[in-house]
Amino acid sequence: MKRKRLEKLPITGIATKGKALARTDEGLVVFVQGAVPGDIADVEVYKKRRSYAEGRVAQLISPSPDRIDPVCEHFGVCGGCQWQHLNYQAQLQHKQQEVTDNLQRIGGLEFPEPSPTLGSKNAFGYRNKMEYSFSNRRWLTQEEIQGESTLERNALGFHKPGMWDKVVDINSCHLQAEPANDIRNFVRDYSIAHQLDFFDHRNKSGFLRTMMIRNTSLGQWMVVIQFFKEDPQARTALLDALVEAFPQINSLHYVINSKPNDSIYDQDIICYHGEPYVEEQMDGLVFRITPKAFYQTNSAQAYELYKIVRKQAQLTGTERVYDLYTGLGTIAQFVAKDAAYVVGVESVPEAIDAAKENASRNQLSNTFFEVGDMKKVFNDDFVSRHGLPDVVITDPPRDGMHKDVVHQLLKLQPKRIVYVSCNPATQARDLALMKDEYKVMEVQPVDMFPHTQHVENVVLLERIHG
Repeated sequence: MKRKRLEKLPITGIATKGKALARTDEGLVVFVQGAVPGDIADVEVYKKRRSYAEGRVAQLISPSPDRIDPVCEHFGVCGGCQWQHLNYQAQLQHKQQEVTDNLQRIGGLEFPEPSPTLGSKNAFGYRNKMEYSFSNRRWLTQEEIQGESTLERNALGFHKPGMWDKVVDINSCHLQAEPANDIRNFVRDYSIAHQLDFFDHRNKSGFLRTMMIRNTSLGQWMVVIQFFKEDPQARTALLDALVEAFPQINSLHYVINSKPNDSIYDQDIICYHGEPYVEEQMDGLVFRITPKAFYQTNSAQAYELYKIVRKQAQLTGTERVYDLYTGLGTIAQFVAKDAAYVVGVESVPEAIDAAKENASRNQLSNTFFEVGDMKKVFNDDFVSRHGLPDVVITDPPRDGMHKDVVHQLLKLQPKRIVYVSCNPATQARDLALMKDEYKVMEVQPVDMFPHTQHVENVVLLERIHG
């Protein structure tokens, strides 16, 4: 296909998935990779549809004043960050605008102007969890393809966007603190030196499949290595070498998973060394985090997020609180000291077990946790057991709340709802279903993931009638 080149195209905004937005003189919307608002660029179009086109920067004519040099050698290739070339204050402004646009366009809502996006104190090294894939088909640059034929093809890194079977080998990632890079590179180099088979994503074969590295603000480290098949001798040798090289690893696990997909949530995870958990501390509370447990990926910013939730909940010590999609029960326990009764609901049994253990360890006697699919367990029987809520806090996954959950909330009519969302689009959809009964009082975007398009948003709803 002969690719069209659009010359001197002004870049005017941010679109989905971190792409920039432009419009031609004829009104055609163009989503542009590698651009930032304020750029003027020649754009090579690689996809054309009736109402829009997609392209990439072919030549930068005039850079935006918000454009900066990315710090990472892998930026633009691995897909882990989309906005390292956009200065941080501009990132925060665009995230605030995204929240506004979603609430207006999708929700059709009336709301006060969102507060400025709360930025992360650390723009790098902020992640407490990274997941990497092994592959025997390393993504190669055009120069590598045209050059040597004896290149190392094994990789440990991130899947190349749009290429499910290719993995970008990562030398240095700036999103997690050290020794995360040293741990990853050690495992890769050891495995290559000992001729261990990296996973073949096309043929579903090999030995090494994925690796997860977790750390906490208390300086604890967890590593989980997933193997596609069992080889006790090779597995033991690798894990022993990792323990010897990194004594700071408090919790080392492995999984044998021969399923077509690499999800570990339905797998047995075996603790090989140390404790079966790592610990995180927040506001005097201690949370034990197991390999399957969800915990906010930016620990420091999670504390700021939870403080916003607690403030919006306006608890006085007498309220009955529901915490929907509670995960490890972190929000439930964070607000418990200001409430009379808090009940958390979550679909992952291991998470609820951990929530109960954490609450007991934190000496909280007014928290209760139940396991179940939210749309099934959040019913009249649930309410009869726990009573009508005064305040509901909900923090659903990216898909938002099931419509049955929304309808039950409308039926219960709590005085306040604090809606935490990692996807303002589905949040706006859910809020639209409630706008006849609830008014949006506060909107607070929070940046949990600098240099990405993702934004967390906290909305306070108050009942309109009574």
